[in-house]
Amino acid sequence: MERKHQLLSQIATNDRHGENSPYFDGWKAYDNNPFHPTNNPDGVIQMGLAENQLSADLIVDWIKKHPEASICTPEGVHMFKDIASFQDYHGLPEFRQAIAKFMGRVRGGRVTFDPDRIVMGGGATGANELIMFCLADPGDAFLVPSPYYPAFYRDLGWRTGVQIVPVDCDSSNNFQITRGALEAAYDKARQDGINVKGLIVTNPSNPLGTTLDRETLKCLLSFINEKNIHIVCDEIYAATIFGSSNFISISEVVEEIMDCNRDLVHIVSSLSKDMGLPGLRVGIVYSYNDAVVNCGRKMSSFGLVSSQTQYLLASMLSDEEFVENFLAVSSKRIEKRHSIFTKGLEQIGISCLESNAGVFVWMNLRHLLEEQTNDGEMALWRVIINDVKLNVSPSSSFHCVEPGWFRVCFANMDDETLEVALKRIHAFVGEQKERETLSAKTKCWKKNLRLSFSSRIFEEGIGSPIAMSPHSPLVRARN
Repeated sequence: MERKHQLLSQIATNDRHGENSPYFDGWKAYDNNPFHPTNNPDGVIQMGLAENQLSADLIVDWIKKHPEASICTPEGVHMFKDIASFQDYHGLPEFRQAIAKFMGRVRGGRVTFDPDRIVMGGGATGANELIMFCLADPGDAFLVPSPYYPAFYRDLGWRTGVQIVPVDCDSSNNFQITRGALEAAYDKARQDGINVKGLIVTNPSNPLGTTLDRETLKCLLSFINEKNIHIVCDEIYAATIFGSSNFISISEVVEEIMDCNRDLVHIVSSLSKDMGLPGLRVGIVYSYNDAVVNCGRKMSSFGLVSSQTQYLLASMLSDEEFVENFLAVSSKRIEKRHSIFTKGLEQIGISCLESNAGVFVWMNLRHLLEEQTNDGEMALWRVIINDVKLNVSPSSSFHCVEPGWFRVCFANMDDETLEVALKRIHAFVGEQKERETLSAKTKCWKKNLRLSFSSRIFEEGIGSPIAMSPHSPLVRARN
């Protein structure tokens, strides 16, 4: 039979974008019925979007005070011709210098970054895809500890053909990565004939909100050096650390290990989470490998940061006083919002994985599942989406091996919306407890009824009318 003529490519028509997952379905539910405090108070509240909107006012204030940083103002328009015509895919030198300095500042000044190793990408999405194109061929695979960002399937593999091999982690050790889990995943992939090219880790973790300690990072570097595979550290949440914790970057540990093969080490960075600027599409690949830098720069032609954005950010990030204040204030605001939300959950008996970074929590609702399966999780998730009207993301979206965990974002809304979300959660859990109490009372009533029934049998004798009822189990037992 003659094959039908295909109008679209296999890449365009395959399902590796991942839109058929609950992660994106929740977004669609929000898009179809978005919450608004006055226009649509019964709408869905967006708690599936990991954005940091808590310190946008600081950036707005800076822009107002520095109109010369934009080529679209009377103070800065004299630079319009030079900036608007700029197309060098290396990027503005002052932009790369400012980004390198900012990355060092976020990491406590304990490591410096070379501006000549900065490669641009269209946000973290573009940066992650760019590094995959540089490191792997279609069919090759990267190990990724679970739970991991749902859109990695899209970012890493949709157009590149790269596979993801999950490294299963669980709550027995708070989802920490172990050498044993890495070895098991690597060996299984090799047995299945899969060529493993590297390991990808998110640090700080999305969705866990946790950070990797120095010993774990050393373990990861030891593992990839032994296997001679790459490591890509996605550090796009590096500036969302709060509390007394210090973020330890893979770049610090690389400096400490003398026999580390630096050609295998690459970092993905961004301003989307650190500064709450996802719409500016600033993604960065920082590689210690000269060949990757050179190849990445050529590929970045497909996802450059606009020269207007580079010009603005070069000025903003070069303002050391502003950057220092922004990072300090942002951290405090994230910590405060995290505390308000987690304490609100604790009041109704909901716990979260202990975390020190990110703009979300890993919420534990296992006790609310009717059955400890992915089907049980999805049943609960549908109630939360359709009845409670909250878009939260179920653990199965993150390839978690334990059902009942949910990622809930708390920094993409104002205080009033967060309060509404907490009230909805409180009401929902209250209803669940009432049902459980009613169910327990019903079971107790049935048990007492059975006990009463049995005692009457013994009191009145086996031959009594009650005992000889055609529905009696004693009658059936005698047949």
